[in-house]
Amino acid sequence: MTAISTAAFLDSYFARIGYQGPVEPSLEVLQQLHVLHPQAIPFENIAPYRGDSVPLDLEAIVDKLIQRQRGGYCFEHNTLFLAVLQQMGFNVTPLIARVRWQVPAEVETGLTHMLLRVEIEGRSWFADVAFGSTTQTAPLEFVLDTPQTTPHGIYRITRAGEVLSLQFQTRSGWQTVYQYGLAPASQIDFEIGNWYTSTYPQSVFLNSLLISRTQPGIRELMVNDTYTQRNNVGLSQRHQYKDAAAWAECLQTRLGLTLSREEAQELFLCVSQSQDAASELTGG
Repeated sequence: MTAISTAAFLDSYFARIGYQGPVEPSLEVLQQLHVLHPQAIPFENIAPYRGDSVPLDLEAIVDKLIQRQRGGYCFEHNTLFLAVLQQMGFNVTPLIARVRWQVPAEVETGLTHMLLRVEIEGRSWFADVAFGSTTQTAPLEFVLDTPQTTPHGIYRITRAGEVLSLQFQTRSGWQTVYQYGLAPASQIDFEIGNWYTSTYPQSVFLNSLLISRTQPGIRELMVNDTYTQRNNVGLSQRHQYKDAAAWAECLQTRLGLTLSREEAQELFLCVSQSQDAASELTGG
């Protein structure tokens, strides 16, 4: 760490997520951090959605996610989580993946997702605190073809040759979330993936506003102007907002994201116009 000491960094992170346990590289600690992080720090793509850059240097991420109490997407969250785990003494390897969630099998995807491999007492675990509406809330052990229950659903890891697939159990069966290998990723890999994700005109993060977080037993998601709350067995609540004030209040009270009045009005106008344009194109 350069601009902030290790102790101050960890203290500020623990305060942000509400962690009060021991500072040691154990499985129990990793599990606690993994469930608390996505409850406290929302997944959101406000910066790329409105055309802003997404810096990946740790100081910028600490300022955004901890000091200013905003959220971010996978590269930001997992870069922060990587630094936290390393400072606590964990043996961590960063990995990079191809997103397959809700992507047709014939469509190729780039390396645009970050995850972590953590070694604890001779066993390997995969950690990932930021995948939007399908974020895992527990580390997954590196065992193949074995369903692993987490606080927010069941996952499994499969393998075809050198390619690993993370899969999530839905009501219609197993769905692949992303695919990855075990070769360590370099910072430049994440910079390239981040640049593509935050600037490519067809990127979902430039065309839809996505904000989500987990809470005990539920997942909460705002896609543009529509809020959805799901429990572990399916849809439980849905509401489309018609005005900026109520929309911003939902972001604050349900998703842990506080916007200024001006920012909320600006963003809500953008998402409303996007919804209107989509309705005109689809006849909806």
